[in-house]
Amino acid sequence: MLTDVEITELIDCGDLESAVSALNDRIVADTGDEQAWFLRGKVNWKRGNHSLAISDYEHAVAINENSNARHALEMSRDIINFFNPDLLNP
Repeated sequence: MLTDVEITELIDCGDLESAVSALNDRIVADTGDEQAWFLRGKVNWKRGNHSLAISDYEHAVAINENSNARHALEMSRDIINFFNPDLLNP
């Protein structure tokens, strides 16, 4: 099983498929692995699947409310909820 550092290297190198596969294996082995949920959320966000990313962040926060995923969850919700009225009338 890959470590957080190895998975982060895969993500940084753009090998998102290998990263998500390794993270899925970790989550199946231990559903309480809060860091795996957080990292998979990061991968899903990079892949453009924002709803899955938010779901993964929520899972991580449910496991540990002080998780790094809390900040990512807040930021992703801010991005999703952003509204700029100036863009409606160019």
